[in-house]
Amino acid sequence: MSFMTTRQFPTTRMRRMRRDDFSRRLMRESTLTAADLIWPVFVLEGENRREAVPSMPGVERLSLDLLIEEAREAHELGIPALALFPVIDPSLKSELAEEAFNANGLVQRSVRALKEALPELGIITDVALDPYTSHGQDGIIDDQGYVQNDRTVETLLKQALSHAEAGADVVAPSDMMDGRIGEIRRVLEQEQLINTRIMAYSAKYASRYYGPFRDAVGSAANLGRADKSTYQMDPANGDEALHEVALDLAEGADMVMIKPGMPYLDVVRRVKDELRVPTFAYQVSGEYAMHMAAFENGWLDADSVILESLVCFKRAGADGVLTYFAKRAARLLAAQ
Repeated sequence: MSFMTTRQFPTTRMRRMRRDDFSRRLMRESTLTAADLIWPVFVLEGENRREAVPSMPGVERLSLDLLIEEAREAHELGIPALALFPVIDPSLKSELAEEAFNANGLVQRSVRALKEALPELGIITDVALDPYTSHGQDGIIDDQGYVQNDRTVETLLKQALSHAEAGADVVAPSDMMDGRIGEIRRVLEQEQLINTRIMAYSAKYASRYYGPFRDAVGSAANLGRADKSTYQMDPANGDEALHEVALDLAEGADMVMIKPGMPYLDVVRRVKDELRVPTFAYQVSGEYAMHMAAFENGWLDADSVILESLVCFKRAGADGVLTYFAKRAARLLAAQ
């Protein structure tokens, strides 16, 4: 960094390039477009149904017919993919999460319908059991309530395969079980589903920012006071995230996810710098809820802050961002 000692004021005036809009644009290091956005959506059973998520103002659970209409608009805005999360009827939840791999389940039917209606829109499915378990954990528990790793992976394999067979472009294991990426990749190859991509939630932290999401999918009541710290990562750890990401890549992941987003941008930067692989981050429900509370109280300007928050992900090294602001951000970008 020797140039820092040789370039001095007034030879160097840092404000000179900030003087006009054209020069600010010319030297801009990070650019946000609609192609950087993935839209997370919640699907529920029925027709012509919308249910507001109280802890996520502006976000709705949608029946499939309405979701297809909204997805068509997202596609027209240039958003390349949506991430599908189901709202499962309580009567279908069980200790062993059998509904997760039902070939005619809500997710599987939704994938088929979305791909038929919008074949060019990427469909990403969540591979995790918490929407389907009666206890709200992401796996199969033993008599003491501990999530069993290998037993859970057996069910995740069936779930991922059912999604791929339904036509999902990307399966996204978000469960944080050890070894599940390698097993899913093996099964996909075995079944000749060689182009089904895997987006591994490799560094998913045991965060309190997920509360509104659990409200949205209906798992909060099932989970109760329990937590997920025996399988999701400790928020204090950074080096461990690199280990997790490297393992998932070695097992066959095509891209990796860091979750939550803004409080963990240092992890995004480290992963991108050290491993140089397709890296994504999730601006999670708690981040969305905090922003919306500030917007609704007039404490922050919504449009500018939404775009600023998302460009920060790009600056940190993310190739794309899962965000509930995706459609709003795409409209704002189109208007620029």
